[in-house]
Amino acid sequence: MPQNSNLQDPDVQSALVQITTSARWRKDSLYVTLFLGPSLLLLSVFVFWPMIKTLYLSLFLTDNLGHASVFVGLSNYVNLFKDPAYLSSLGATLLYVIAVSVLTIVLGMLLAVAAQQHLQGIRFFRTIFSSTMGISVSVAAIFWLFAFNPSVGVFAQISQVLHLPEINWLADPHFALLAVIITTVWMNLGFTFLILFGALQQLPSSLFEAAKIAGVNKTTQFFKISLPLISPTLFFVLVVTLIDAFKSFGLIDLMTVGGPNNATNLLVYRVYQDAFLNGNYGLASTESVILTVIIAIITLLQFKLLGKRVNY
Repeated sequence: MPQNSNLQDPDVQSALVQITTSARWRKDSLYVTLFLGPSLLLLSVFVFWPMIKTLYLSLFLTDNLGHASVFVGLSNYVNLFKDPAYLSSLGATLLYVIAVSVLTIVLGMLLAVAAQQHLQGIRFFRTIFSSTMGISVSVAAIFWLFAFNPSVGVFAQISQVLHLPEINWLADPHFALLAVIITTVWMNLGFTFLILFGALQQLPSSLFEAAKIAGVNKTTQFFKISLPLISPTLFFVLVVTLIDAFKSFGLIDLMTVGGPNNATNLLVYRVYQDAFLNGNYGLASTESVILTVIIAIITLLQFKLLGKRVNY
């Protein structure tokens, strides 16, 4: 009886609750540490700390080893936006990103719609359409370097047959960026096609059968039924393609090295040049921060403007 009366004491019950809560909290904290600890450690070492260090270095002049030497505040940012070469790289990057994103999504959608048709041998073409996913950047660069060769390339051969002016694609500032855009779209097309084709395959056939009975043509079915239903997938592909275009580096390094006359010297490649070729880590850090802000702003605008039109 004394033990039961002690358990009924409010103070004793409160103490038991606190002990139980504390034990549960320690147990949950242990699980959180075990499951999230390794990920947080890796993120801290390879993401958070480099981001903080980059932001810090962007406010300094640095030596050849990347050590901060003179604090200059926002001067690096101001000088960049006064630099015609940097503004030219910014314009080329925006043109490249828009062209790659639009062409990749439009062509990927056309291939996905074509792959839905019930034609003989369509499975073979579905495999061909998605095959670029398995090709590395270096192999793609070698293939397109040969294709754009002004002497023996396929485009040179076509120009000779059609009696068109010969174009040295990768050495002409007016065509070099276009050549890189074509190559990038070809590289990204397999992933985009596969995602959009999978989304179209999941659409219920009953909707299209009802639309066909009602006399709705296929074009109207596509714009009024298919596109609204796959809008979440389309939005995902747009965001991923746009961010990936901003980070394009391998093809430019292998095909044009930022030239000719800086025509393909996109922002991410300029960061590499200033940091690892010129040893100007402070300026490269500033360019990295600006590039990150641009990607973040464009991504937020996509979610604000296009996210509202997505039908879930």
